[in-house]
Amino acid sequence: MGINKKQQRRDLYIESVENDFHLHILAREQGLDFLIDLFNKVRPRKGKDNAETRLQLVIKQLQEKPHLLQNLRVAVMAQLGHTNFVPALTESGMLLSRGFVQELGSRLSHKLLPSLQQEDELIYILNRIFYKKNDYIWVEAIDRNTWKAFFDQLNISLHQQHTSLPQQLRQALLVLSYRVANFSLDPEVVRFLPEEMQANNVFIRQNHIINQLQTKEEFHIPDTYAFPGIDTLNGLVDECMDTVQRIQELQAIKGASLSLSYLTLSMRYNLARMKILADVLENNKNFTTDKLVDFFRLEVHYEKRKNSIRELFSRTFGHIAYQIAEHKGTKGDKYITTTRLEYAKMMVSAMWGGLIVCLMVLFKTLLGKVHMLPLWLGAAYSVNYSLGFVAIEETKATLATKQPAFTASAVAGSLDVRKNEQPNLYSLAITVARVTRSQFASFFGNLVVVFPVTYLIAWLYDLCFAHKLVEGPQAMKLLIDQHPWKSLSLLYACNTGVFLFVSGLIAGFIQNKIQYSRVAERMQMHPVMRLTIPGDRLRRLAHYIEHHAGSLTGNIVLGFFLGMSSVVVKLFGIPFDIRHITISAGNVAMGAYGLGLQNIPWQLLTQVIAGVLAIGFFNFLVSFALAFIVAVKSRGIRLRDYPEFIRILWRYFKKYPFDFIRPRKNGGITEA
Repeated sequence: MGINKKQQRRDLYIESVENDFHLHILAREQGLDFLIDLFNKVRPRKGKDNAETRLQLVIKQLQEKPHLLQNLRVAVMAQLGHTNFVPALTESGMLLSRGFVQELGSRLSHKLLPSLQQEDELIYILNRIFYKKNDYIWVEAIDRNTWKAFFDQLNISLHQQHTSLPQQLRQALLVLSYRVANFSLDPEVVRFLPEEMQANNVFIRQNHIINQLQTKEEFHIPDTYAFPGIDTLNGLVDECMDTVQRIQELQAIKGASLSLSYLTLSMRYNLARMKILADVLENNKNFTTDKLVDFFRLEVHYEKRKNSIRELFSRTFGHIAYQIAEHKGTKGDKYITTTRLEYAKMMVSAMWGGLIVCLMVLFKTLLGKVHMLPLWLGAAYSVNYSLGFVAIEETKATLATKQPAFTASAVAGSLDVRKNEQPNLYSLAITVARVTRSQFASFFGNLVVVFPVTYLIAWLYDLCFAHKLVEGPQAMKLLIDQHPWKSLSLLYACNTGVFLFVSGLIAGFIQNKIQYSRVAERMQMHPVMRLTIPGDRLRRLAHYIEHHAGSLTGNIVLGFFLGMSSVVVKLFGIPFDIRHITISAGNVAMGAYGLGLQNIPWQLLTQVIAGVLAIGFFNFLVSFALAFIVAVKSRGIRLRDYPEFIRILWRYFKKYPFDFIRPRKNGGITEA
C-alpha cells in the first residue's frame, strides 16, 4: 500500500495553488498533466456543485494567484508549440468511412480499442484532458461567457504561439474541399443534382477556386490569415450547402436511401467545417476568443461523440424515417374527419370493414377445424388475415386499428418546423380532437357490425349444417381468451399494437423504396413488358404499383404477423399471442352463440365486452405511441419545447368535450 501511494502522481494544480510550483516551457508532458489536473477540478462530482460554479472558482484562483495563471499559460504554450491541428479540423466529428456499414464497423471497433493518435495532434491532447465519455455534457452546460472569461484570463494568441497555424488551416480547408468534390461525383448524388448543375457542378467549382488560391504567392505568407478571394469561396460554400438542402428536399419526391442519406450527411459535415475555417481565414489578424471558445466546445463534443452508434443511426436514418413518416402522415390525413359528412362516411367505411372482418373470423374458425401441422395452420391463418386486410384496403373500407400508425404521423406533422415556422398549438389541439373522434367513429363502425353479423353468421351456419361452429369448452375458451384478467388478453393486445406499428413502418419503407428506385418508370421501359402488355394497361399497372405497393405489402405483413403468432406458442411453448379488437369481438359473438346467450352469466359477458374494449384501447395506444415517437424523432421535434400544449389541450377538452366524439354541425374551428 505504501509503495502504491508513493507511485501515485502528485496533483500539479494543487501543487501550484499551495506550494508555488512552477512549470517549465520544455516540460510538455508535465504541462499536459497540469491541464488534466486543472480540468479535473472543473469536472462536476455527483451530488455536488455544478461545473460552471467550479470553473468560476478556478477563474477566481487564476486572478488571485499570478504564478498559477503563469503555469496555465506555460502548460498551454508547451502543448501548442508543435501541435498538428489538421487531423482535428478534418477528421474530428466527420464521417470518414465511404459508407454507412464501414462507418458502423469502425465505430464498433473503436469502442473496444480507440484509434491510434499521435502525441503532437490536438485530438490526442483533448482526449487526454477530457478522458470521460460524458465530458462534453458539462463542457457544453457551462455558459459560453464563462468559457470566454477563462480564455480571456489565459490571454494567449494562437497566431503568435503557433506560427504555422494559418498554413494548417489552409491545408485542412483543401482536404475538406477535395472530400466534398469527391462525394459530389457519386452517381447517387449526381442523379439528384439540378439539370443546370450537371455540367457546372458547384462542388467541383469550389475545389477549383481553392486550388487556384493555393497556387497564388499570397497564399503562402506564413504570418497572416489573409485569404484572397475568401468572399468568393464563402459564396460557393453557401451555394453548396443550399444544393445539399435541395437534394434532401428532393428525396421527399424521389424517395430516400441509406447511402444517399449518408453521403449528404457527410457533405453537410464537411461543408460546415469549411465554413468555420473560411470564417477564421477571413479575419486577417488572429483567432479571436469567441471563435476559440466555439471551436473548443465543438471539438470536445465531436471527440466524445465520435464513436456513438446511436448518433450515427439517428442522423443517417433521419431522412429515411422522415420519408416513411411523411408517407404515413399523408395517408393519415384521410383518416381525420372535419365535417359531419366526413364523419358519417368514416363510420360507413368502418361498417364495410367490419363486414369483411366477419368473414375473416368465419374462415379462421373453419380453418381451425382442419387438422394441420402448426406451421401450416399458421400459414393458413396468415393468408386469411392478409386477404382480409388487402380486401379492406382495396374496397376503401376502414379498419380501426390501422388508423393510429397513420394519424400519429399526421399529428406530428403539425409540429414539423420544416413545414411551419412556429406551430399553432391550439390548432394541434383541434387536430387531436379530430383524430380522437375519427378513431371513435371507426371503432364504433367496426364493432356495430362485427358482433351482430358474426352472431348472425354463426346462426346461419347452425341452420344450414345442423351443428354449431363452436360449442361447449371451445366456445367458452373464445370468451375467456378476451377476458381482461382471466387471460393475458391485454398484454397480447399490446403485441398487436407493436405489429400494427411495424407493418406501418414496412409499408412506408416499401413505398419510399418504390419511389427512390423509380419502379414505375422502369416497368414502363421494360422491353418484355412493353411487348407483352398493352401500353394503357402497363401504365395503369405501373401507377398501381407506384401508389399501392407499400400498403399492399404492409397489409400482407400484418396478416402474417397475426397469423403466425399462434405458431410461436406451439413451437416454443411460450405465452405469446395477439388480440385484435375486431377479431376479438367476432370471437366473442361466435362463442356467445355457441354457448347460448341465456347460458352466459351477465357478469361474465359484461367483463368480456369490457375486455374487448380494453383490447381496442391498447391496440390504439401502443401503435399510436410508437408511430408518434418515430414521427417526432424523424422530424427533430423535441416535445419538451412545447410544455404548454397539455394545458391548451385540457382547456379545449373542458370547453368542447363533444368535439372528441363527434364534429359540430358547422364543422368549423372555434378560436381560443
